[in-house]
Amino acid sequence: MGGRAVALITAIVVASVTSCGLQSASGTVLEAAPGTIQHYDSLEGVPVTVAAKDFTEQLILGNMLSIILAAAGADVTNMTNTPGSFGVRQAMLSGDANISPEYTGTGWINYLGNENPIKDPTAQWQAVNEADQANGLTWLPPAPMNNTYAFAIRESEAQRLGVTKLSDLATLDRSELTFCVESEFASRNDGFVPMLQTYDLSRDQLGQVITLDTGVIYTATANGDCNFGEVFTTDGRIPALDLRVLEDDRQFFPLYNLTEVIDTELLEAHPELAEIFGQLNPRLTNEVMLKLNAEVDNEGRDPALVARDWLIEEGLLSAPS
Repeated sequence: MGGRAVALITAIVVASVTSCGLQSASGTVLEAAPGTIQHYDSLEGVPVTVAAKDFTEQLILGNMLSIILAAAGADVTNMTNTPGSFGVRQAMLSGDANISPEYTGTGWINYLGNENPIKDPTAQWQAVNEADQANGLTWLPPAPMNNTYAFAIRESEAQRLGVTKLSDLATLDRSELTFCVESEFASRNDGFVPMLQTYDLSRDQLGQVITLDTGVIYTATANGDCNFGEVFTTDGRIPALDLRVLEDDRQFFPLYNLTEVIDTELLEAHPELAEIFGQLNPRLTNEVMLKLNAEVDNEGRDPALVARDWLIEEGLLSAPS
């Protein structure tokens, strides 16, 4: 998801890519028949390799792209479950892969090295697409889905305190301003303290602030160890634990809209790829990804089956005969 733990994994992944080659877990591609996404004779037998990262959302998305492309006629290699953001990036730059599901904020900040995110989603996409053309990569128009940082509160407390957005925090008593954050976010120059300043708060005005591992924050928030927990906006634990995500009404957090990054030469040879993903992307919202992620994380379903079932339910593809 966006830049999740990128700083922590970069050195490990880059070292593994450099010293022993790209490590990936190639998967099978589940069969599906065309739906509103049609079969293209022009894609018949065209080799396409999809690379996706190794966390729940990316496992779903990588399989989703692989299933779609196979149904459209391509000869797909599924490299979903490639370790880390920079593992996928290396695969795309080296030509080992030529399509990946990616996030605009990750591209702009983590891959291209820009410090200042762009607040408008269209402008952010246009900027990362233009900059990455120099690397032979094209970013398709993104989905509404924005997997960025946020703060969530358990629903019962949200109703008691009457909070729906981050600007509401300045109206609360100090005793209610208790937070659970991860250590990286707590100390970053674009993290917790600047966020508080954006919303007219200072560290001195807060009650207890607990530093926890990312995965623990969700349950700690749900259990009432703190009122406000740092989360990622499409994490399946949000609905499962009955948490309410507060609106970032002053647009502090970077945008991590999802889209497909495609090798530009492949896209120029097969512009129908943009047509295919132009049917998919508008349907991928935060609400959709919350549901799909929850099916994997909370119900234990296989990511590839979750991906295929949703594509069939949406009519984008149909069940295999």
